[in-house]
Amino acid sequence: MTGFDRDPGLDTLLELHGLTLFVDDVGHWVKFVARRVGVTVERPHGLGYSLTLHAPDGTRLVGFDNAHPVRDRRGPGRRKRGGSDHRHRLRTVRPYDYKDAAALLEDFWNEVDAVLKERGSIS
Repeated sequence: MTGFDRDPGLDTLLELHGLTLFVDDVGHWVKFVARRVGVTVERPHGLGYSLTLHAPDGTRLVGFDNAHPVRDRRGPGRRKRGGSDHRHRLRTVRPYDYKDAAALLEDFWNEVDAVLKERGSIS
């Protein structure tokens, strides 16, 4: 990567690696895994990541990661995408359009806020 195409949020994301934070008084928590990996078709941005929100009992409520390929749609015509960026919300998995690390963090926190509001944990 040259200085001109450097992802400005990448350092922030990488600094969060290994961090677990409680995000409310009820006990919901988030966990960050983010590290550089070799550039592949599945990870063209050279980043392996998993950002997750968990209920107090440990159940994953939200996740953004690229640990495995995802299917484009349901049913017999479904196929795996070339990339593996995706998001989880409870039992639903959808492809995620990775733009850069800053957008990933913003999208993750927006989803965390939405879920915590739905659960009545924050206003």
